[in-house]
Amino acid sequence: MSRMIMKSVILLALAASCYLPAAGQDSNTGWQTPPEEIMKVLHAPQLPWIWTSPTGEYLFLAEPPDYPPLAEMGAPMHKLAGMRVNPANNGYHGDHGGTSPYVIRIEDGARTALDLPAGAEVLEVSWNVDGQRFALAVGYPDRIELWTGSVDGKIRKIENILLNPLLGRPVTWLPDQERLLVYRVPERGPAPTAPVIPAGPEIREGAGATARSTYEARNLLETAYDDDLFSYYTSSELVIVEPGTGKMKVLGGPAPYFTAEFSPDGKYVLIERLVGPWSHEVARRRFASEAEVWNEQGEKVANIYSYPLADAVPVHGEIEGPRSISWRPTAPHTLYWVEALDGGDPMAEVPHRDRLMRLDAPFMGKSEEVFRAEHRILPWMNAWAEEGGVLMLTENERMRRWSYTWLLDVDKGTSRLWFDMDESDRYNDPGSPLSKQLPNGHWVMRQLKNEVYFRGSGATDQGDRPFLDLRNLESDKSTRLFRCDPDRYESFVAFAGDGDKFILRSESPVDVPNYYLTTPGKKIKAAEGEATRQLKRVPITHFEDPTPELRQIEKQIVRYEREDGVPLSFQLLLPPGYQEGTALPTVIYAYPLEYASASTAGQVSGSSRRFMRLNGASHLYFLLQGYAVLDQTAMPMVGDPETTYNTFVPQLVADAEAAVAKAVEMGVTDPERIGVIGHSHGGLMVANLLAHTDLFKAGIARSGSYNKTTQPFGFQSERRSLFEAREVYIQVSPTFFANQVNEPVLIIHGNDDSNPGTLTFQSEVFYEAVRGSGGTARLVLLPFEDHGYRSMESIEHVLWEQLRWFDTYVKEQEP
Repeated sequence: MSRMIMKSVILLALAASCYLPAAGQDSNTGWQTPPEEIMKVLHAPQLPWIWTSPTGEYLFLAEPPDYPPLAEMGAPMHKLAGMRVNPANNGYHGDHGGTSPYVIRIEDGARTALDLPAGAEVLEVSWNVDGQRFALAVGYPDRIELWTGSVDGKIRKIENILLNPLLGRPVTWLPDQERLLVYRVPERGPAPTAPVIPAGPEIREGAGATARSTYEARNLLETAYDDDLFSYYTSSELVIVEPGTGKMKVLGGPAPYFTAEFSPDGKYVLIERLVGPWSHEVARRRFASEAEVWNEQGEKVANIYSYPLADAVPVHGEIEGPRSISWRPTAPHTLYWVEALDGGDPMAEVPHRDRLMRLDAPFMGKSEEVFRAEHRILPWMNAWAEEGGVLMLTENERMRRWSYTWLLDVDKGTSRLWFDMDESDRYNDPGSPLSKQLPNGHWVMRQLKNEVYFRGSGATDQGDRPFLDLRNLESDKSTRLFRCDPDRYESFVAFAGDGDKFILRSESPVDVPNYYLTTPGKKIKAAEGEATRQLKRVPITHFEDPTPELRQIEKQIVRYEREDGVPLSFQLLLPPGYQEGTALPTVIYAYPLEYASASTAGQVSGSSRRFMRLNGASHLYFLLQGYAVLDQTAMPMVGDPETTYNTFVPQLVADAEAAVAKAVEMGVTDPERIGVIGHSHGGLMVANLLAHTDLFKAGIARSGSYNKTTQPFGFQSERRSLFEAREVYIQVSPTFFANQVNEPVLIIHGNDDSNPGTLTFQSEVFYEAVRGSGGTARLVLLPFEDHGYRSMESIEHVLWEQLRWFDTYVKEQEP
């Protein structure tokens, strides 16, 4: 940790010492805050977090935290194999829960407070299947405790338990729904101390290795001391707890467990744990591991697998051997998993890529193949039918970006294709099945006889209209039970009880999101795709608007076309008090995405009927300073998935030209006062648009990657290596064209960015390339911040920087 803090301080000092202010700017490097009207909105109360009971009879609510202070972000932490660990409480660094929890009874809205101690934060809620009781992971600065409670407001701490949430769910109910299985911090003594002098140099070696993805290489272990820390903080004891009596039973010894799941009949436990020695080249998900089945006494019954270190998994590939291993919910004790048939290599030419396997108790025989998939099987757990052996399984065809959803009957040995679709086709997406818990606590699809409930976002060319359907298991026929009204944004939350009543979340541009108990009425005639039942709504919650000043913002979805006919869209937002016909300074925000076809690239995303709330360092704060904003501006890259990035820059330019032309045509945008902003891959977009167009007066690039040659084995959806597509890597990298950036660019980055594709040096090098070529640039490095910005000081300062930059270089330009 001290190594990281020292590096952060040095980088900040260097940035401050070498910064040369542009004309008309000062060199103030202290923390700044945006105008008062923005501060008021930024720190307005947020709506509560909500956990719905399995029966749909109660809501558990807690108030979300405010932005943490920078001092907390800079507190000691350890980077351990892909995660950041808070040594003070053995949790995740920067992780916060909700405060002031309470329960609402859905039937009548009655509210019951839960009396947790001051400073306690609810990190996780684990409902009992009966919907009356719950277990809580309760966080403090120096520990994470186990509490249990009930909907009548009774709540108590379970003594002698400190939870460890790092590798698995820290608390779950056993199938009997009377006992809990928890990951407990074991008795272990003090944490390892850093050596004054390292035991030796850091060494890596490769011989005859194959390419692997760089996206897995974040927050890696680096030293023997890191190895000791990883073992210390990830080791847990598995303890069965009886909440009523406080009795406990320990299963096995301490280890870095990441799965501990009882079979539906409660007789066996599936155990998965990591096995050393620890690697310094991949994150924990690629570490050596082993799986076993234990009996309920914690005694080993069988070995399921033993993996070596997976440090040579192909790019976009999978491990060999069992993955996604889990119990079948509707059988007493049968395991299912997926195995690769192509060596995990997506480029291998094979007739089948994956297969589904099963193994029944006593787990000593040979596993049985159930189904062979032509393409890669996606995670399939929780997709079992309520009864029988029906399993919904989805596979993905990488080359076409196409998905196929199958219905298997694992008891009868049958399979049939249920539906298939372009994975980017939002308009025809049938949604996903609703889940419910069986009495044993395991999850299955929720059914009504031979039909499965599906819910989806309901994307249309007018915006999202969420829906609830019943889909027949024997045909493609669906019945629409609910569809969002075109003038609002409403979404299904959960069923309320065993009948057809359900909880609905409803909002509009002027109505704060609230929850309603909804009762379907008589059937009605409806146009195709519309709901077939009348609905009666009774409010459950009565949340009030914390930021009424935002209700004056106007919002609409605008559709248009690119020069080559590709349909596009953006959400146009106009500031409070906008006078029709006024051409405003305008901010364009976008994030480039890849598509296999033009038809899906142009599909509208989002809804103009949402209630607006602003969080973090949002670009939407420009609306409070008189700017128009083009939000969710479509920037599609259309083409063969293997070669899409061959035309990245020309397509990006065409996308931007079309958006600007449409906004100007509408009379809302002054073509001489337009700025562009983007984060991550959007930062790359900003830099390329400034280098290759003159559409914008200035740009803001946040946490971007500006030289793709530093990711030699792929980025985003680019599947070729640098050595296969050298010119493509260079052409998409604006650092190579920094001398063409002739508009002012503000470059912002967290100086502890762990995303391997956007490490902080990317912004430092790009800044120096622009500055050294005579361009106008400002580099802001935020201490202790990762890929996104979390601290109060950082968020306030970023808002100040963004507003100041565009006020200077965009807004103040002569119309």
